[in-house]
Amino acid sequence: MSYQVKAFLDNDSETFSYVVTDTASNKAVIIDPVLDFDYKAGRTSTASAEQILAYVKQHNLQVEWLLETHAHADHLSAAPFLRSKLGAKVAIGAEITQVQTIFKDVFNLEKEFLPNGSQFDRLFADGDTLQVGELTIRAMHLPGHTPADLAYIINEQAAFVGDTLFMPDVGTARCDFPGGSAATLYDSIQQLLALPDNTEIYICHDYPPAGREHQYLTSVGQQKQHNIHVGGGVSKADFVKRREARDATLAMPRLILPSVQVNIRGGQLPPPESNGTTYLKVPINLL
Repeated sequence: MSYQVKAFLDNDSETFSYVVTDTASNKAVIIDPVLDFDYKAGRTSTASAEQILAYVKQHNLQVEWLLETHAHADHLSAAPFLRSKLGAKVAIGAEITQVQTIFKDVFNLEKEFLPNGSQFDRLFADGDTLQVGELTIRAMHLPGHTPADLAYIINEQAAFVGDTLFMPDVGTARCDFPGGSAATLYDSIQQLLALPDNTEIYICHDYPPAGREHQYLTSVGQQKQHNIHVGGGVSKADFVKRREARDATLAMPRLILPSVQVNIRGGQLPPPESNGTTYLKVPINLL
């Protein structure tokens, strides 16, 4: 195998971040890094990101890109912190502009915030590729959870799927956020399941049932056979009915309000106000 994958679990948000390294050149990418956030205290910290940074330094890696699968609703991105330490660039899917437009209105953001994706160094369209050493990274647009979700397909052997799919015994992502669609998610998942059965699938979140440890690695074949929402050839109509019924019972993610308004900015906090302090907004009776 020409690449190596190192997974890092943030227990608070149950998020997996990844360092993927081209073993021939020691060039690497980081996928979905987490910035720690104590909501009750309004304080950020970089403990999780510093674990990734220590690994990068220990193995003398040259990190070229920080890749976001989407604008996460359950954790803040540590991309700006890691960029400041490593000099890497930040990328996300091109449809982030749709998400920015939606949430600029939700949060009534300052007029200087432009929903044009300029907060990122690169916006990937479906099928775009990125070369990092001998890693060929193909972007696969997978809307449904949000309009901008991507999977990163590395050397046509491994898919980093963000929130589109979970482990087979957990299922699939919710679709009830603004811009989400269960029907669209079903179509996106079919794209993933059309990959060869031995394609590795690395998930972004795991919410294990009682008695199981956190896991992050599965395969296309395992998902096709065993995924509780889409396995075994479930029809689109049945999936949409079940997905929408389940979504109607789910509470909002604990960190959705701080996360989204930071992550649509590429992980940057909002600009400080006249007193020098940065604030995050809580819209009342809107979502």
